Amino acid sequence: MENIIEINHLSKAFGEVKAVRDLSFRVKEGELFAFLGVNGAGKSTTINIMCGQLAKDEGSVYICGMNPDRDADEVKRNLGVVFQNSVLDKSLTVRDNLISRAALYGIAGNELEKRLTELDRLLDFRDLMKRPVGKLSGGQRRRIDIVRALIHSPKILILDEPTTGLDPQTRKLLWDAISMMRKEQHMTVFLTTHYMEEAADADFVVILDSGKIAAEGTPLTLKNNYTGDFITLYGVNEEKIKALGCPYVPIRDAYRISVPDTGAATKLIVENPELFRDYEITKGKMDDVFLAATGKKLTGGMER
Repeated sequence: MENIIEINHLSKAFGEVKAVRDLSFRVKEGELFAFLGVNGAGKSTTINIMCGQLAKDEGSVYICGMNPDRDADEVKRNLGVVFQNSVLDKSLTVRDNLISRAALYGIAGNELEKRLTELDRLLDFRDLMKRPVGKLSGGQRRRIDIVRALIHSPKILILDEPTTGLDPQTRKLLWDAISMMRKEQHMTVFLTTHYMEEAADADFVVILDSGKIAAEGTPLTLKNNYTGDFITLYGVNEEKIKALGCPYVPIRDAYRISVPDTGAATKLIVENPELFRDYEITKGKMDDVFLAATGKKLTGGMER
């Protein structure tokens, strides 16, 4: 796959605050790329630079092979952005919001109706078209935010914490739609999120800490590098667990043993077959990776 986004040695400061420091990464065409960090880590600053809304201090940015400094209009045509806060006009109807957005890209008439029909198949919003945006629920408004970002068929969809505060049903609807667009249109998705189960489904993950990359790789690689495996063992007493010589914690009717990796888990099981009759092995989660890489917990909220 080709690189559709290339960031090289990017830096940006606000006075004494260094928001982004010598940042470099690549996003491949068609992949789901997760960009993680606590509030103030530099995620939104990087996105604003990518979108041409903020000037960088140093480094280079290429979107679809183009430089936002020189080809701002063309770059923006290839980007669809769903911001943390909705940018829809609450006083206008959903239809008027989408018509005005489409007009910026010269989309109108039959072409617009065709595009709305395509998007309605994925996001189911036709019954909202005549309603003022200010009267919509949070989940309904989020659907329209995504429709707005996709109205001009961008190659890259940037989702800045798109599902924060949404109910599970709406989150599933949005992710099903995004997955379908990736499959049908080979669309690239650039995601920031505080939900680690969303990051766990990414093709590649970059974790930021204080404007620098703290860790990067596929979810599996990051789990292998930053967390161990866990064996949950049922139907045994604590004395036998202690005898294994591994760190453990009691959990309801079982014990959770920590081991460095799957190989160590296998060795433990083979050497103690009489003990391991009812058990399960799980890898560490992306929350564990984030904490190990940054020393911080990832929680919701706003950032620069």
